[in-house]
Amino acid sequence: MEEAQRLDDEPMISKMYSACSFRRLQDMVPARAVLYFLSFSGFLVSFMMRTDINIAMIAMARLPPPSPYAANASSTPMYCYDPANMTDELAADNITKEEGEFDWDATTQSTILGSFYWCYILSQVVGGILTQHFGTKTVFGFSQFITAICSLLIPTAAPLHYGAVIALRSIQGIASGLTWPAMYAMVGHWIPAIERSRFMSSFQGFSFGIGLTYPLCGFLIAHFGWRVVFYVTGSVGILWCLIWWLLAFDTPAQHPRITPSERRYIESNVGNTVVGEKGLVVPWHSILTSLPAWSIGITTFGRIWIHYTFIIPGPMYMKTVLGFSIQKNGLMSGAPFLCSYVSSVLFCYLADVLVNNKLLTLTNVRKLFTAMSQIVPGLLVLAIGYLGCNITLVLIAWFCAVTLITASYAGAMASVVDIAPNLAGPILAFAQTIHMTASFLSPIAAGILLQESQTLEQWQQVFWLAAVISCGTYIFFQVFGTADIQVWNYPNQKIPVDLIQPLQPANCKQNGTAFKENGEAAED
Repeated sequence: MEEAQRLDDEPMISKMYSACSFRRLQDMVPARAVLYFLSFSGFLVSFMMRTDINIAMIAMARLPPPSPYAANASSTPMYCYDPANMTDELAADNITKEEGEFDWDATTQSTILGSFYWCYILSQVVGGILTQHFGTKTVFGFSQFITAICSLLIPTAAPLHYGAVIALRSIQGIASGLTWPAMYAMVGHWIPAIERSRFMSSFQGFSFGIGLTYPLCGFLIAHFGWRVVFYVTGSVGILWCLIWWLLAFDTPAQHPRITPSERRYIESNVGNTVVGEKGLVVPWHSILTSLPAWSIGITTFGRIWIHYTFIIPGPMYMKTVLGFSIQKNGLMSGAPFLCSYVSSVLFCYLADVLVNNKLLTLTNVRKLFTAMSQIVPGLLVLAIGYLGCNITLVLIAWFCAVTLITASYAGAMASVVDIAPNLAGPILAFAQTIHMTASFLSPIAAGILLQESQTLEQWQQVFWLAAVISCGTYIFFQVFGTADIQVWNYPNQKIPVDLIQPLQPANCKQNGTAFKENGEAAED
């Protein structure tokens, strides 16, 4: 009898042991690490669906035949290759020449590409407001789902009319505009200040997304046609949404699997600066009159301008000037963005080391890395214009510039959470409304400068403009940028009592924030 009872109990004991083992395995993976993965993969997928059309457009639209020399009979070649030999090069690579399917002129193409970003800008503030009311899990998840559905519909819409593609891209832009404010808000609730720079490297999933999408699209277009590109990226987006819904939670208190020790650690380190309640009234007047908030938006305008010079006109430059096939174009356009993820991790780690070892103040660290992300790339993009057809040096400068741009995520972009962790979503929405205008102004300006011809001299003008804007806008952050928490971060602009040390001398700094004796924020 006892033997039979023991045999009956064995399966139950085995299940209990398996459950305990799985629980121990879960406990070994911090909830913050899972959030890092979700943030990284989320931006990766978001930018796959955003940038796939930049390469696909080369195959979708018929391009005018290239001319080896400029119309003014200049001695400077218009292209760094002989157009007559392009067919032989494609045959050697076993690639079918992609003639294009639609008679879309340059204006129509730029309208299709730009329509995403017009609407993207309009939804930034909406994203911040929605996140305050519904939380990051709902806002980020649904925005990705809508973007994925639109990607799957683009191959059906394109033959109907280019207006249908513009409509779908506009919807994608509205939805994608919600993602950044939503994720910034979650960082304020989950990530302590001393880990924030490192966590910000997860946002570089977008670089990895671009880096994977361009070569993947080049391969798919060369071998299967442009339609497959949108089916692949849209399907990946749907799959990601399922994973997000199972693993993402707005706050540590809502997470069912977080360990008690990790929850205590997070709440003890962010609890003083983050209220943690949905529905917090956003002090828009304070944000709109805040010089630190304006400095983030203005300086990042320059970074976005130069970044999108590489992202949108970049593949066209490699096709029409350097003469790369679509598969080689995808590889060369995407590779720098893969490298930029690695650099972002290194930059963010270095920023944390400088702060934790008190080698520099947090504000000076933010300014240093912002300079690295705008001044140096500005000079490099200018050099690209004067390296001419020295393709090796052009690609080296191209790689270095794209790589250094990511230092901003240990610079001005991290200041979004620094100055008001409780209002990171609305602040990012405000800043992105300013700086994301560069995402469509940059390619429009390039199109105007290149309208008559795409000579090397014309591209020099494009690169000069990018360099001046990138370097010039940095001045605003150097003068007005800060990492100090602003007093309007707190409800009713009242600083929590536990942040005010009664025995501290006047005008001391606590946690990077300057306070007077009465608890009001002091000016730096």
